[in-house]
Amino acid sequence: MEESRNGLSRRQALGAISWAALAVGMTANPALATPKRAGKPSDAAKKAFVDDLIKRMTVDEKIGQLRLISIGPEMPHAKLMDEVAAGRIAGSFNTVIRRDNRPLQEAAVKRSRLKIPLFFAYDVVHGHRTTFPIPLGLASSFDMAVIERMARVSAVEACNDGVDMTFAPMVDIGHDPRWGRTSEGFGEDPYLVSECARASVRGFQGTSPDKPDTIMAAVKHFALYGAVEGGRDYNTVDMSPLRMRQTYLPPYKAAIDAGAGGVMVALNSINGVPATSNTWLLQDLLRKEWGFKGVTVSDHGAITELTRHGVARDNREAAKLSIKAGIDLSMADQVYLAELPGLIASGEIKMAEIDACVREVLGAKYDMGLFADPFLRMGKPEDDPVDVKADSRLNRQPAREIARETIVLLENRNQTLPLKKQGTIALIGPLADSGLDILGSWSAQGVPEQAVTLRAGLEAAIEGKARLVTARGSNVIDDQKVVEYLNFLNWDKPEVVQDPRSIEAMIEEAVSVASQADVVIAAVGELRGMSHESSSRVSIDMPGSQRRLLQALKATGKPLVVVLMNGRPLAIGWEKDNADALLETWYTGTEGGNAIADVLFGDHNPSAKLPISFPRSVGQIPTYYNALRIGRPYTEGKPGNYTSQYFEEAQGPLYPFGFGLSYSRFTLKDLKLSATRLKRGQKLSAEATLTNEGSYEGANVVQLYIADPYASIARPVKELKGFQKVTLKPGESRVVRFEIGEDELKFINGELKEVVENGRFDVQLGLDSHDVLVQSFELV
Repeated sequence: MEESRNGLSRRQALGAISWAALAVGMTANPALATPKRAGKPSDAAKKAFVDDLIKRMTVDEKIGQLRLISIGPEMPHAKLMDEVAAGRIAGSFNTVIRRDNRPLQEAAVKRSRLKIPLFFAYDVVHGHRTTFPIPLGLASSFDMAVIERMARVSAVEACNDGVDMTFAPMVDIGHDPRWGRTSEGFGEDPYLVSECARASVRGFQGTSPDKPDTIMAAVKHFALYGAVEGGRDYNTVDMSPLRMRQTYLPPYKAAIDAGAGGVMVALNSINGVPATSNTWLLQDLLRKEWGFKGVTVSDHGAITELTRHGVARDNREAAKLSIKAGIDLSMADQVYLAELPGLIASGEIKMAEIDACVREVLGAKYDMGLFADPFLRMGKPEDDPVDVKADSRLNRQPAREIARETIVLLENRNQTLPLKKQGTIALIGPLADSGLDILGSWSAQGVPEQAVTLRAGLEAAIEGKARLVTARGSNVIDDQKVVEYLNFLNWDKPEVVQDPRSIEAMIEEAVSVASQADVVIAAVGELRGMSHESSSRVSIDMPGSQRRLLQALKATGKPLVVVLMNGRPLAIGWEKDNADALLETWYTGTEGGNAIADVLFGDHNPSAKLPISFPRSVGQIPTYYNALRIGRPYTEGKPGNYTSQYFEEAQGPLYPFGFGLSYSRFTLKDLKLSATRLKRGQKLSAEATLTNEGSYEGANVVQLYIADPYASIARPVKELKGFQKVTLKPGESRVVRFEIGEDELKFINGELKEVVENGRFDVQLGLDSHDVLVQSFELV
């Protein structure tokens, strides 16, 4: 441990923004005598400072720096104050009110012996006060500037509440949409998720995490959490090292390479070894191979859970395993405090191992600028907001602009959309007026009453121009056991309030309302709690009561526009076949209703693409576009006998990865390569002409895929290697060009080495992963 680390360094419990306004008054900590810095400190200065501080720390103070505590039932505020003053707490999470946090920081820097500051952390995943679309929606934008802007605005808002660190981005690859945390991630593709990871870190941390308007990013969940067996949260992961490195690990490394200062360790086991006690994962891979020099954080209660995994006989052994594996911060349990003193006294844990963990925690605080100014993001008491939930603290303009970029148009028969702002419009559905659900999971400090619902967005858009009539139509789900489960998950108050009427009565009312209208908009999908941690589903079908509602609305003969709100791909075969228009809006956040209205009425032309494939049914899972080549593949248009397929239904996804329509018709033609032979060390270009043949200005995403038909191991049928979002006026064309070199051709071989092998490569350009143009070249 010493040799490998020496010197290296959990539920809710950009518009015109003046960054300078965040430069609050700073008071340095004289006891630590650390000067304020104009830029990023040198590694030598940081090491010298941290090493000197460690030399002056007692064993109890060192153990205290390995504890991350949440205010609440786990530790009331008064007790936490005493623990902080005694030097037994490193940081706190879920405390985001400055007047509550300031006394804690004052206790740390005025009452504790060494005056080591606290840090304050929070799950700023897709917004803080302002809630942006869920990450799965953000990835749909295929626009890294959009994601970086979201993180930048979120960081500024979090800093205004004294937050120093976020447990984000979540970059787990999602292949099984039954998993509730699919909503938290960026989808199924390692290239896209890696790009989203980099953009998120850039947005959160800016040029350096020690600025008053930046927060430290802690990427999660390390590692492979999205591959839990059966899509069941907290389950096991059994995976070959080759698949890990080729598909699941790249996004974590991308975040770390982008500078993420922290890593949150996953709750799952990996090939039988829990991540929390996995020395290979946390030492050999993360620190030695990848060179990570930041702080590692256990997930909530994960150290204690080692006993339930069955790898530790008791909490003493759990603490020992975690320290030796490299868990620096223990989140929300008392294990380190209770067990480490005895383990040190017995010699089972060496002081050098404790020091290695303490060094990373202190180093993270140094990097966050807290030794220079413990109140860096907290400011002065007189500057505290009078009303922390004031609407003036929100950033509505960027929220609306970003949300529009995440809405995917899946169907648009007979140009049903965009709608005209005239006549009578019926808005029906249990999610049409839910400020809570439109925020989505992990909505941080988002306030449902401040969220613009779809109903509010439509009313604002058509005010004085058209008439809106409404009906609930159904509950989202009628299974009382499910409702009770979702309400139990919420710690504050019931989230799900059912309409007591029968489904027949609600549908009868909805049909009556629809009969008055020129067009019907149906807002359906999932409650936000259905796409959350600990909300894995056995079915991804549209809940039955909502399907009955949609069928009744279709029977009226009125044009039917289905607006989906959900945090995972759903099996929407009926909706695909019967809706006149179909919008995937995910959960769009604080300004969601306005953003959806912008798209429905054509004030914004949709350009988003699916970052995850939509299966036809739960039986097709997993369905992802970049599967490995196999010996008996199903070939479209040929008999399916004795090929890899499900014989009861059509093959392939309902909607493929990268799919999304526009109000304009875009064509991609004339793929050309600059060469048909490529020498090592050189590059070639691939280009095609994108044309907007429609009557609306709009954007589309040209996607570059590479296929390696013959290699030393079975390779994916294709892999995303680049994308460009291009905006064109009606009738305009543009040549879109990509450069291809060895970086786009490399892969992990059977010996777990990154290689580039000679041979043929197929270049594919398309507007989704299925419908592509193809040309080939030879690498020699």
